Amino acid sequence: MESAKRVLVYLSKESSLLQCAKFVQSITGYYSGGQQNKVFVNCGLEQNRFIISDQQFSNSISVQLKSPAFCPIMNISSSQAASLPQEVRNRGVDVGVAVLLQSINQKVLLTRRTKNLSIFPNVWVPPGGHIESGEQLLEAGLRELQEETGLQIHTESISWSMLGLWESAFPPLLSQGLPRRHHIVVYLLVLSNETHQELQETLSPEEQEVSACVWLDPYLAEHIVATEDGEEDSRKDMSDLPATISITEVKAGSLTQVDSTVETFLNRAPSDGADIERVSTGTKYSLRLWLDTLSKQR
Repeated sequence: MESAKRVLVYLSKESSLLQCAKFVQSITGYYSGGQQNKVFVNCGLEQNRFIISDQQFSNSISVQLKSPAFCPIMNISSSQAASLPQEVRNRGVDVGVAVLLQSINQKVLLTRRTKNLSIFPNVWVPPGGHIESGEQLLEAGLRELQEETGLQIHTESISWSMLGLWESAFPPLLSQGLPRRHHIVVYLLVLSNETHQELQETLSPEEQEVSACVWLDPYLAEHIVATEDGEEDSRKDMSDLPATISITEVKAGSLTQVDSTVETFLNRAPSDGADIERVSTGTKYSLRLWLDTLSKQR
């Protein structure tokens, strides 16, 4: 296990000693007793270990942890788990940080992952990635934001909070293959004092990772989160939605404004077969939490 190079998840329950989370262990199920796919936990980063506990500890934050109902880790059988290559079973659970950047005029930035990425290609997500050894959560999030979008956000000009935790596996469905990656994603909300137009002017996406960017307003975000993956059709009335939305595409080192169909952002994860361009399930979760913060400000 590459514990010296990677920040991994460690668990404590009922004051037990910290243990490194196992790759095939459902962390949400561990704390919910397997009864539901969301639960409140306490978490924090200490000595290059991301700790999740059912008890408060020094500098911990109480936050909701959720996984999709179809989470492969929660639904994998013992025989399927045993058939995983040993190097996968011994990986542990990685930690990622994703930044939901909110402009002062209440729009948030999503990026479309390039088609050639090995994990979640062509899917819309907030900028983010793995925590590096020695980093703090915000430090890692802002570094990933700059690396992927070119946006340099300085800590003295922002406020931020932790939105929630998401348990993610790839492939996202057992019908698409046995899991090869298992993450806890930490969603951070970063509030900028600039408008999305001002932020857009300094946008310079990394073409190897990002193929497009978009700024979402709360109204469209409400429709996106209503298309919950794995649930019956719960779409809101779309009569007031425009047919297209302007996105920024990255091609050959240049940025181009093009119109993309709004329907793309309302796609659900397919129950089987190849994945499609869509907003990721975890991103929908983070957008719902973001909308909750806006409602509390009113």
